[in-house]
Amino acid sequence: MESSDNNSLEEIRQELRRQILAVTPGDFEEVALRVFRYQAEHNPVYRAYLSHLNLNIDRLERLAEVPHLPIQFFKHHTIRTGQPPRPAVKFESSGTTGITTSAHTLYDASLYQSLSQCIFEQQYGPLSHFHILALLPSYLERNNSSLVYMVRHFIEQSDSIFSGFYLHDIGALTDQLRKIAGNEGISKAGKRKVLVLGVTFALLDWAESGEDFSYLREIPEFIVMETGGMKGRRREMLREEVHDILIQNLNLPVIHSEYGMTELLSQAYSPGEGLFHPGATMRVLLRDPNDPFDIHPHGQFSGTGGVNVVDLANLDTCSFIETQDLGRFGEEAETFYIMGRFDNSDVRGCSLMVV
Repeated sequence: MESSDNNSLEEIRQELRRQILAVTPGDFEEVALRVFRYQAEHNPVYRAYLSHLNLNIDRLERLAEVPHLPIQFFKHHTIRTGQPPRPAVKFESSGTTGITTSAHTLYDASLYQSLSQCIFEQQYGPLSHFHILALLPSYLERNNSSLVYMVRHFIEQSDSIFSGFYLHDIGALTDQLRKIAGNEGISKAGKRKVLVLGVTFALLDWAESGEDFSYLREIPEFIVMETGGMKGRRREMLREEVHDILIQNLNLPVIHSEYGMTELLSQAYSPGEGLFHPGATMRVLLRDPNDPFDIHPHGQFSGTGGVNVVDLANLDTCSFIETQDLGRFGEEAETFYIMGRFDNSDVRGCSLMVV
């Protein structure tokens, strides 16, 4: 009987997985509610949390009615739904000494890789059209970073001799960019875009190194993308301040940003000005800062609120996360800004102080 139940559960999971891979803006809420009912029944931690709220989950008909699991649960519990595949890797958040870190087990590597690649390519084009240079020293020093896992996949998919990781060697990064910018490099590099993706403190170290960056003008399409995070290496700064320094020193029109965290398997990207566009499997709602259960979809809340994330990629854990970030909605459908963090919440690596 148990084997039959497990088979039935796996069939439900596979059908939801198929729907998630094919989700569109028009059916996002419908798919999300199906995922909610699946997780509400088969995720012990989420089920227990919902039971304490005394809710009749069968009567929930709108996404804004769905309770979101406080992100702190990832620090103290194993979050798992059903009987997912054997774990591929356990991601852990970075943290300073004395701070309990979050853990998020990746059970379905293929789903994560497919969705993260799709999200990036929907906004920026095929990875095969990029040279990706990753300046992620604090992340590379750990072997359980979700960001490194994703970027490693991106680098592999780019299939470029110029792509690669950099630890603390800013000089090697500069040398590689000079090669790409040179005549021989342009010939070998073709017409690909160049993406330098880095943790904030490392990008600032690079930009303030005193290097002459005029050679970057020889690269036709050059993108710098920050993932946030000072990691205790520098003082916390406003996002606008960070971007101003990078724009001025690197002679760039804008700085791009990535929004993600250990507890989420989907990402959002900003092509500039801090306005984030979520991937197809991600949607941000805002909650009243004084009432965590007063949740609003895009366009129905004009102020700054707590950021709740619906992440369908979290099929095997929990797709409904109450973060400690503060945000507001952008004018364009489903876009958002990250405004800062709630007081007394841990400063995590993928967040900047912003106004």
